[in-house]
Amino acid sequence: MSHHDQYRKLKSTFMSVLAVFCALLVVLPLILVFFYLLKMGFSSLNLNFFTKVPTAAGENGGGMANAIVGTLELMGLALIMGVPLGLLGGIFLSEHGSERTNGWIRFGADVLNGVPSIVWGMACYTLVVVPMGGYSAFAGGLALSFIMVPLVLRTTEEVLVLVPHAYREAGLALGIPHWKITVNIVLRTAFKGIVTGVLLGLGRVAGETAPILFTALGSTSWNHSLKEPIAALPIQIYYYAISPFEDQNRQAWAGALVLIVIVFLLSTSVRMISNRRKRA
Repeated sequence: MSHHDQYRKLKSTFMSVLAVFCALLVVLPLILVFFYLLKMGFSSLNLNFFTKVPTAAGENGGGMANAIVGTLELMGLALIMGVPLGLLGGIFLSEHGSERTNGWIRFGADVLNGVPSIVWGMACYTLVVVPMGGYSAFAGGLALSFIMVPLVLRTTEEVLVLVPHAYREAGLALGIPHWKITVNIVLRTAFKGIVTGVLLGLGRVAGETAPILFTALGSTSWNHSLKEPIAALPIQIYYYAISPFEDQNRQAWAGALVLIVIVFLLSTSVRMISNRRKRA
């Protein structure tokens, strides 16, 4: 092996090691945060945590059952209210509309993607909470759905654009109406990609605190109506983290661990669906 080849091999090895080192530096903070949460929160998890509501301030015991259910309920409301609008918008951008109109819609969606979540909370407070005369689960779900819409819209469009135009042309050649081609061929082909985008949106809103504070407020009891305030893990964690009582601080770590596990499961689901889509 010549001196030049040895130098190239050495340089290649050095760059590979450097790339691995940089990748580890990026992942290391996430690993440290997760293991610290595991250390602080796992010991605080018990049956009461998952089955009971919070106790009065200063009393030991209780749990976050209402907050866990409330988080899932708010995510469900965001899913019901946000996904149809984002899905229809993505279909319009991919299948209909002029280039100029679509360009403005894309620009607006990209801008909305960058809007801080607290702004959405303030907007929903003004538009929903004040007219309704109080905080509610409905207002909280609506605020989260506003955050989801632009993300689902852009993801849906990108996935639908990847569907080969030959599929559409074959349907038109057979005399199938355009809307049936979109529903029965295009959407079915891109179904897994659309689900991936929806799960990404849910993962984005699962840990939001600011918009929930402005709209759902939080609660120490079970929610029985969409017109009532509702508990959520991010809010309960916030209240317990700033509490002067040690038992509530301990439960805050447990709640943070449960929340990150929920987000992790959503992210894992996205990865599994994406891998299956690639293999298909």
